[in-house]
Amino acid sequence: MDWIVLHDWLLALVRWAHVIAAMGWIGASFYFIALDLGLNRGSHNPEGVAGDEWQVHGGGFYHVQKYQVAPASMPEHLVWFKWDSYATWLSGFGLLALMYYLGADLYLLDPRVADLAAWQGALISMASLALGWIVYDSLCRWQQDGNNNVLMIGLFFVLVIMAWGYTQIFTGRAALLHLGAFTASIMTGNVFFIIMPNQRISTADLKAGRTPDPKYGIIAKQRSTHNNYLTLPVIFLMLSNHYPMVFATDYNWIIASLIFLMGVCIRIYFNTYHARKGVLLWPWVLAVAILAVIVILSLAPAWMKQQSNETAALSPLEERMMAAPGFEDAVDIVQARCSMCHTGEPVWEGIHQAPKGVILDNERDIARQARSIYLHAGLSDAMPPGNVSFIEPEERAALVAWVKGS
Repeated sequence: MDWIVLHDWLLALVRWAHVIAAMGWIGASFYFIALDLGLNRGSHNPEGVAGDEWQVHGGGFYHVQKYQVAPASMPEHLVWFKWDSYATWLSGFGLLALMYYLGADLYLLDPRVADLAAWQGALISMASLALGWIVYDSLCRWQQDGNNNVLMIGLFFVLVIMAWGYTQIFTGRAALLHLGAFTASIMTGNVFFIIMPNQRISTADLKAGRTPDPKYGIIAKQRSTHNNYLTLPVIFLMLSNHYPMVFATDYNWIIASLIFLMGVCIRIYFNTYHARKGVLLWPWVLAVAILAVIVILSLAPAWMKQQSNETAALSPLEERMMAAPGFEDAVDIVQARCSMCHTGEPVWEGIHQAPKGVILDNERDIARQARSIYLHAGLSDAMPPGNVSFIEPEERAALVAWVKGS
């Protein structure tokens, strides 16, 4: 069994599961926030009901009510929303392990950034995710009865610090992905440690015939609102590894930080709209201004600057691939068929930066990208696109033989 192929299929299936779970979680989260903001509140509602709304979808009419605290008794059928969140985090962590921990030499670590072993990088990664929840939860408890704006500003500064810190340890691609995982862990932590336990307390009170304490619902609502504002930046960060203009620049940590502000602006617009408080233009104006700054930062002259790695020690992957039979032939093939695009300064018309940030300028770069070369230009004809550089079947076979020979 070809482990590289099996690993790639496993990545595809886990990523598919992750996207499906995330769609369910995000969709439910956005729906309930919009529903809560748009409730019709007034004297027409029965006693104990905070608001209601009529909706039509899929050919049917729905009448939804929200209680101020809880109904008088436990309903016979109660739907809980939790597994979408848990499945999203678990599948996301699975992706992190499969791609970044098992592929640490290629995706997680760069000796030019920090000379760490794969196990050290994985340990730092996992510890940072746990640290994120501890710091965030401490901030929330500190400001539980205080100013929510102060809390959000504090969280933003934590995220900025983490954005910078990750770039001092991991590759640019891994740094932004980890910032997304850091934030997503906070969001799932809210569901697992706060929202669900508080809801269980309220349901236990109902079953026992007691009136639930409203404070548990208030706290849960606060955490749910935080998740609402963090969702859009997390989605962007999870997609950022496809765009080198985002992750492979000297200012990637600033770009990532600004994305949080941009996402908050967009959510302010939609939340205000759903609350029927009118249409605000300033959030979009500010979001576009932030985007302009991001684009300028991504185009700065220092972008994609390749630091010399001639004096850095070879990684185990580089040593193995450079010593494998057929390496010299593979280098000749890659430099002839791929280097016009996958270089610090592409010469192919219309290509302004190396696709996916993959650089193949020298032997070490080629050895480091052996797995991607094997999958995209050896086993498949994904690269070059449309076979524009006319790579021959025997050349693809040589690339496969080189990697298998390692």
